[in-house]
Amino acid sequence: MQSRADPANGLGARALLTGAVIGALLTPCNIYSGLKIGWSFNMSIAGALLGLAFWRLAQDLFGTRAWGLPENLINQTTASSAASIISGGLVAPLPALALLHQPVPEGVTLVLWVFSVSVLGLAIAALLHARFITAAALPFPAGTAAAETLSDIHGSGPEAAARVRWLGAAALLAAGVKLISELTGTVLRASLPARFPWGGAGGQGVGFQQLGIALDGSLLMIGFGGIIGLRAGVSLLLGALIAWLGLAPWLLAQGLVEPGAAGTVWFNALVGWLIWPGVSLMTAGALTALWLGRRRRTDSPRPRPMGTTLPVAPILWLGGTATAAALVIALQWWLFAIPPLAGAAMVVMAFGLATVAARVVGETGIPPIGALGKIAQLGSGALVPGSISANLMGANVTGGASGQTADLLNDLKAGALLGARPAPLFAAQLLGIAVGSIVGSLSYMLLIPDPAQQLLTPEWPAPAVATWKAVAEVIAGGAQAMPPWSAAAAAVGALAGIGLALLQHRAPERWAAWVPSASAMGLAFVIPAWIAFGLFIGAALAAVLRWWKPHWAARHLLAVAAGLVAGESLAGVAAAMRALLSTG
Repeated sequence: MQSRADPANGLGARALLTGAVIGALLTPCNIYSGLKIGWSFNMSIAGALLGLAFWRLAQDLFGTRAWGLPENLINQTTASSAASIISGGLVAPLPALALLHQPVPEGVTLVLWVFSVSVLGLAIAALLHARFITAAALPFPAGTAAAETLSDIHGSGPEAAARVRWLGAAALLAAGVKLISELTGTVLRASLPARFPWGGAGGQGVGFQQLGIALDGSLLMIGFGGIIGLRAGVSLLLGALIAWLGLAPWLLAQGLVEPGAAGTVWFNALVGWLIWPGVSLMTAGALTALWLGRRRRTDSPRPRPMGTTLPVAPILWLGGTATAAALVIALQWWLFAIPPLAGAAMVVMAFGLATVAARVVGETGIPPIGALGKIAQLGSGALVPGSISANLMGANVTGGASGQTADLLNDLKAGALLGARPAPLFAAQLLGIAVGSIVGSLSYMLLIPDPAQQLLTPEWPAPAVATWKAVAEVIAGGAQAMPPWSAAAAAVGALAGIGLALLQHRAPERWAAWVPSASAMGLAFVIPAWIAFGLFIGAALAAVLRWWKPHWAARHLLAVAAGLVAGESLAGVAAAMRALLSTG
């Protein structure tokens, strides 16, 4: 991968304007997808390819100056920051608030709320930059794939041309598979026919289909798996086997979870229990690893000066963070009657849970925003008991900031791999957040003018909205409303996370790489099992290729993985755009 992008050279009006326009086009796609399927797309690669295509065409037709890698890095950073604005609450807590008949911000106040929560995430990303980008060797799969794509499409010479061919072939394959699935309305997922002799309602056995034990046709997950490495892949597999092949049948057999409808996947019913040990495992493991890492740096005889740990000037970071935090606290009080002390506590919680999200995304590429949002809802419920608005929107601060932090760290990872200075990228990210806040809020209001009538219907299933709404209703009844035995399971998960982090810290270097990742294991509790299996398969295939064809793997494996991610992402964006236009 080439390392030659100084984003300061690309921080011009053309790059920023291109990123803003592309981000404005892609943001509605994520709003639509989030409300339809509860899933969104990282738009870094899509933004980079669209920017390159437009300016290459303009160069051919009108003789405009060449569109180089530094400009495209700024462009894709701006575009992806805009499109990731959905974590600010537009596809989960805000619609859930409307469904629970609570006042919801509109117009300028909605834009201001989404912007302030997202800017808080930008401030946290700056704080975590040194820990997770400079010091830690986390892959950040989406950022790595974006960097590889940018490097290849702007490269020259036979080696770069070969990588582009491999990337293009993988992208065409992944896009073709995704488009076939979208156009035919089929789900490319194969469940095993076996059934368990225990765990069914009325004495009937539970099949692999109900538990989500299946092989999925998502080549994007295979690509991510090829980037995350074998340790994270095996940890995901281990977590999925414990959660979905071990605990899930037992929960059904003991009657702790009610089974879902026949012939469907019972993910929503089961994850309401599994989320507690899973999130505890993730959170305890990530925070323990962070504490151990800080302790190690503190013990160092030559600690790094403050000015080198932040990607922007310390005075600028302190001023920006204080302003963002004050704005978020004031808006919580003004819009949702959340007391200032409780609002400040949610800001502090945002820093802690954003750290967890950053580690999980850095290791696996999947942001656990929904899972962490439930922990935030539990915290806000304890701070302001009985208030549904405080429960949802206090947690929105934490979930929104965490989601934006994770996305921005992916962009910073791409910049770091390309040798870019981070400060100009933050300027691009701030512009992207501003554009996304305006366009995302307008898109939501235009698509869903009547949430009570439109959402939680076959047309707009809005699974994330349903989950946030359900948890808010449960927590309004107090902590005793948690599922039976889930509190004990959360305690076990937390102890396991601490133990795994300590074991990795204390183990000799040659064994530390084989200690399971608490972040990856915990994530497998809160995502469908077939996703964890897909990531493991990708990691295992990459490991086999590195052993069998080390020279080829060193030259082309990352390009192939990036191509799989790019192809399915672009096809998903195209499908979302087509569906969005058809609703008009």
